[in-house]
Amino acid sequence: MSAVEGLRRRLSGTDTTLVLGVLFGLYALYIVFGWMLGLGVGGIVSTLQQVTFLAAVYALVALALNLQWGYAGLFNIGVAGFMAVGAYTMAMLTAPVNPEVGGIPGLGLPLWVGIVGGMLAAALVGALAALPALRLRADYLAIVTLALSEIIRLVFNSTPVQTFSLGGVDLGTGGARGIQAPTNPVGALYYTDPASPAAGTTGLGNAVFGFFSGLGIGDTTVVDSTYTLVLVLFVVGFYLLLSRVGNSPFGRVLKAIREDELVANALGKNTRRFKIKTFMLGCALMGLAGILWQGSQGRITPAQFLPIVTFYVFIAVIIGGSGSNTGSVIGGALFAGLLFLGPTYVGRIVGNFFDLGGGPNTFTAAVGALGALNPEPLVAYALSDIASLRFVLLGVVLVYLMQNRPDGLLGHRTEPAAAVSLARPTPDDESTAAHTDGGPRTEEGR
Repeated sequence: MSAVEGLRRRLSGTDTTLVLGVLFGLYALYIVFGWMLGLGVGGIVSTLQQVTFLAAVYALVALALNLQWGYAGLFNIGVAGFMAVGAYTMAMLTAPVNPEVGGIPGLGLPLWVGIVGGMLAAALVGALAALPALRLRADYLAIVTLALSEIIRLVFNSTPVQTFSLGGVDLGTGGARGIQAPTNPVGALYYTDPASPAAGTTGLGNAVFGFFSGLGIGDTTVVDSTYTLVLVLFVVGFYLLLSRVGNSPFGRVLKAIREDELVANALGKNTRRFKIKTFMLGCALMGLAGILWQGSQGRITPAQFLPIVTFYVFIAVIIGGSGSNTGSVIGGALFAGLLFLGPTYVGRIVGNFFDLGGGPNTFTAAVGALGALNPEPLVAYALSDIASLRFVLLGVVLVYLMQNRPDGLLGHRTEPAAAVSLARPTPDDESTAAHTDGGPRTEEGR
């Protein structure tokens, strides 16, 4: 059986069932949330689109990180920085040469050139970082990549690069106010001028918008849902690529490096070269994820690439299980649906059903009310700052996983380095092998 056929069977079996089961579970949960909040069909569909979008983008970055950390054991905490390189490079390559007043100039190249250029730039920065940094191990590599990520963000945020000239060509990052991203190409399916929806709709736009408007679903939700479907296709592409890499001889060397680099070196493998290639490939995919994620938001700013983004991606990989591509997809979906968006919706629901009044301003006052068996001040205080509640949940989840499932949900899977099964054959297998190898045949076997 070929590797492609084996991958096809793998995708059509348990892994697909697991991913779809998680997604449908999240959809059911948010349909209930929407019903409790009194949302109509349009509001519920918009909510499901938001959940799918975040699940897809976190899955994209988690898959790229899993290649580095899960397969090769490279502890890269500079994920946000490489995403920024990809997104900013794409924006500068595609920005108009003569922008409107206040705009940032660029090279005016086609979008596909900007995407490829962003991936190459992220891979190049990854290579420049890998050459000296991969001499380090574990915590030291993490410190270097984290520092590099912050250097990248602060450079894009600085005034000197807000506008600059390179070889006689005017470019810029926009500094703290950022740079305009290209118009989402999905809009061209529905609008005659994607940059100005008011200019009119295409024939397809008229038909699709007319159909969904009858269901109470707005035009913006239709466009956003279409782009989200594109992201889902990219998740499938990432998964297929990285599964192919992981099951190849190259991937088996990476797993050997992760387990014991000295042994891999002793077997004649140039582990340094393997790690550099892996780091570059992972950074290129992170750059593409940054383009697909932040490049679709209309404007790219340094605030979109804070270190907390890297932390969120690591949480997704930890939940799913390091070393498992399916786990990365599931971890991204669970993180987005339960830990990132979940507290916000729970807060809205509690606020709708209970009149909590003005919550206390300090944690001490909120906890002090528990002495009188009155939990409302503590609940009101927690719901008034959902961001802090989200971090509390993340901490609880991490503590639980470290104590009970340190390998994540799917990290317990075994991935042998051999290309063939090393399991002890059963009697039926031995009989079949004997027939194949010229052993005694029965009458039916002739």
